Amino acid sequence: MTITLNLFATLVWLATWLLIGTRLRDRLQTRSPQYRKVLVVLWVMALVLHGWTILHHVQQTAGIAISFAAASSIVMWLCNLLLFITMLRRPLETLGIFVVPFTLSAMLLPLISPEQTTTINLNSGLGVHIFTSLLAYSMLTLAALQASLLALQNRHLHNHHPGGLIRTLPPLLDMEALLFKLILLGVILLSFGLLSGALYVDNLFAQHLVHKTILSIVAWVVFSILLIGHWQYGWRGRIAIRWTLSGFFILMLAFFGSKFVLEFLVK
Repeated sequence: MTITLNLFATLVWLATWLLIGTRLRDRLQTRSPQYRKVLVVLWVMALVLHGWTILHHVQQTAGIAISFAAASSIVMWLCNLLLFITMLRRPLETLGIFVVPFTLSAMLLPLISPEQTTTINLNSGLGVHIFTSLLAYSMLTLAALQASLLALQNRHLHNHHPGGLIRTLPPLLDMEALLFKLILLGVILLSFGLLSGALYVDNLFAQHLVHKTILSIVAWVVFSILLIGHWQYGWRGRIAIRWTLSGFFILMLAFFGSKFVLEFLVK
């Protein structure tokens, strides 16, 4: 049943991605973009089916799996949920063009990845740590994608050729404001994740956790410095983009990089 749900959710995500592309094409061709209600319905269906696959797996294993594949699937589900909520108020379908393909990869990954038998009870303190950490990763993943779009937007505007998908984006100042909101929320969630880890994880600096802990703290410091620099010194533009992508790279190494090495490279 899990495989069937997974494949069905993947097909609905694919249909959602194609519809986003159709809407963006219409906007680029100065047509009145249609299908807004259909896109909302498809996105909700994809979220429900994707969430159902995660819930079904949790019910089967009596906890949440912490494998590379399972964590990737949960992070991308949270990313799409956060983007969907934001999209209801802002025209951010363009971001979906980049988020959904990563979601499709995350949906297919469990079919080819090794089995993971280690699970965490969601009602435990450790479950709180895992959930807040995944939510932080999701928020900061959106921030990194937003920073990447902002970099493209900056380059095109400086070259006086704002063409292609760039024309479908909100104004530059609105994009930057959203970026810092995402980073602020991500840092708050990451702070809770680190604090809950210190409270509930036994020996946080054990050999198999030390790299994850240290890199997560370094990423927290990078994002915090960026926020302080923005508030105190007006950091924005290329500086904000570089710091955001650097912090995101460190954070992804902290969790996904270590899990990928342990599950796929170290046998």
